[in-house]
Amino acid sequence: MDGGVRVMNKAPSRPHAIWVPGNVTKIAGKPYEIITALSMTLGRAPRARAVAESARLTRSDRVVDIGCGPGTAVRHAALLGAAATGIDPDDVMLRLAGWITAVRRRPGVSWVKGRAEKLPLPAEQATVAWAISSVHHWADRAAGLCEVWRVLAPGGRVLLAERLTRPGARGHAAHGLTRDQAEELAAQVAATGFSRVRLEIRQAGRRHLVMIRGEKATTA
Repeated sequence: MDGGVRVMNKAPSRPHAIWVPGNVTKIAGKPYEIITALSMTLGRAPRARAVAESARLTRSDRVVDIGCGPGTAVRHAALLGAAATGIDPDDVMLRLAGWITAVRRRPGVSWVKGRAEKLPLPAEQATVAWAISSVHHWADRAAGLCEVWRVLAPGGRVLLAERLTRPGARGHAAHGLTRDQAEELAAQVAATGFSRVRLEIRQAGRRHLVMIRGEKATTA
């Protein structure tokens, strides 16, 4: 692949939380929104573990999860000792994430409403930024990648993980990236300025994940 992308086969300070969880009845929303949010909590743990393993998290890391959904990967990062912030545009998802986190008594976690194209975070705040099964929802991937670059400190790592899909898939089966689409995204990551860009395919539970990793070079 061109653009310095390596292909492999195998895969901050804390912003103020937008919601203080308490009773489950505070997860307000239309019934189908709540059902969708709850369904998204299923089967996410293997993906969260795979991404955290690839990120090589340490207790000094400050993680930003872009499109965090119900917050499974955010809580996993906190379990490993990192400070973690989940960002999502959906209020129901954030409320569910906050409630689950409170029930499980997971410290070091905060939630902020926002989108990839305009992250509500200061520059160079995070040491790790990841997006798990959310990049295919981004309205403007170039803008989203520029925002990831902005919020990462020098030496920070970016990880983008999506379900590997088959060409021509439709409906829910198309939610992810084909191999060709993943290679295009990896080239975009490199074009944004990230170095040591690598694409790999990993098993995560029953699914294959395509994972793209890059680093923001340290300043001279």
